[in-house]
Amino acid sequence: MRRHDFRSMGTDVLLLADATCDPDAFARAAARVMQVFAREDARSSRFRGDSELSLVNASAGRWTQVSPTFADVARLALDAAARTEGRFDPTILPALLAAGYDRDFDDVIAGARRRLHPARPCGRWRDVHLAGRWLRLPDDVMLDLGGLVKGWTVDVAALEAVACGLPWALVNAGGDLRIAGEPPTGGVAVAIEDPSSASRAELGRVALDGGALATSSVTRRSWGPALHHLIDPRTGRPADTGVVQATAWAPTCAEAEVRSKVALLDDERALASFTATIVHDDGTVVTNLPPAGAEVAA
Repeated sequence: MRRHDFRSMGTDVLLLADATCDPDAFARAAARVMQVFAREDARSSRFRGDSELSLVNASAGRWTQVSPTFADVARLALDAAARTEGRFDPTILPALLAAGYDRDFDDVIAGARRRLHPARPCGRWRDVHLAGRWLRLPDDVMLDLGGLVKGWTVDVAALEAVACGLPWALVNAGGDLRIAGEPPTGGVAVAIEDPSSASRAELGRVALDGGALATSSVTRRSWGPALHHLIDPRTGRPADTGVVQATAWAPTCAEAEVRSKVALLDDERALASFTATIVHDDGTVVTNLPPAGAEVAA
């Protein structure tokens, strides 16, 4: 396959396409994918004081006019919160800050955070008002759209890559990926990492011939015992459900992001609603994701 790697949104991003594709089309696609990620990172990073997200959070308590893209993503987040009864919650940022994730992750690691601050309540998504392009946060509420924005950006980038003339393209941002176009017969084999392996060994593979996969893991961004970036909105603390990793399939990467977080919180109960692989802290794996060689269905 042809591949192009770069770094954005605090993670490694990969564009894959067929080795026989037009080299000029691939170069155009690679440039377009990088542009999409740079644009959305600048818009949505909570570590940039001039990002639209930071400006929106700083305007809590009053109505703020946002860009059409920001409104679209915020609407996706609020709809997901309502559908999941708050298991996916875009208002967890105060809880995330209290857990110690109050700066870029590399700086968090360098600071060697070892303790939790008092838990911060979540569930304030019901108090966020969005009317067209006008958004109002309550005084003490801040948005964190990180994972959803990353998935949404993967979706946009994959479609943009195909629009550049590629027969198919796969965009992978830190394990959250989307395939667009017409992939080869049998799909593209995608590995699911073993969360217990320091060498990133494979837990298994699935054949992706459409849609997206996203993974939520308590081992990826961790800075101490019971300290990681996945907040359980029910407790306001880092999730401790006995699940260390959940990988979910969905038609879009944005939706796969939502499903992977629900699966991490709900464990095997989530498998009644969608396709996922769940890894427990004792190493047991439960899945209804078809292995490579079988077709993934919606």
